[in-house]
Amino acid sequence: MEAEIRDQLINLNRTFYQTFAKEFSATRQRLQPGVLRILERISIRDEVLDLGCGNGKLASELRSMGHEGHYVGLDSNSDLLDIARQKLAVEESVSLLEKDLTSSSWEDELPTENFDFILAFAVLHHIPSLELRQQLVKKIRKLSAPDGWFIHSEWQLLNSTRLQKRILPWENVGLNPEQVETGDYLIDWRHGGQGLRYVHVFSEQELESLAQESGFQIVETFLSDGEGGKLGLYQIWKGV
Repeated sequence: MEAEIRDQLINLNRTFYQTFAKEFSATRQRLQPGVLRILERISIRDEVLDLGCGNGKLASELRSMGHEGHYVGLDSNSDLLDIARQKLAVEESVSLLEKDLTSSSWEDELPTENFDFILAFAVLHHIPSLELRQQLVKKIRKLSAPDGWFIHSEWQLLNSTRLQKRILPWENVGLNPEQVETGDYLIDWRHGGQGLRYVHVFSEQELESLAQESGFQIVETFLSDGEGGKLGLYQIWKGV
């Protein structure tokens, strides 16, 4: 993907979240079943890095489960981080930072390193271009503890007839299918106004290649969430 197209897609999603942060947060008031299943794996003192922490719902749930380890949440949207800060008591063990995962230096100046768990729920599918996703996951590998875990989920919108109807032609943003990558889609938003988002739909084969290239092995894969329990593809990776 050309850098100009990649940057256009990054800006498309950035504009969406800047415009609809409050409306988006309102649709994320409970954690998905797949996320709750993952949180059961985290022990009380594990160091956790939450990529795309959004409105802080995951951090709040962890604390309610008795988690005492350092939690670091990153998000590129200041409005969502403000909502998260309102939910969470001020604690030395909780850090919420404004970081853009598509930037070249998002991992700089984190308050800790060697995380036991790095989480990225519904995040990777908003990162445009294979090259940028490869760079991101290699950095995640470097931030993982030697026996750490990277656990993530990706939207499987093609498993829903309803969601398929929300796919729009690339011409709506001045692009054509030849300019984007296989699996890239333009999706509309209908809560509190009309919006557009870029989404990449991963195949399991694509994720397997991404894991191998970045020094991870896939330990577990499962589907969860939404209609039929198949709208989220979850994977648990461990460093090799």
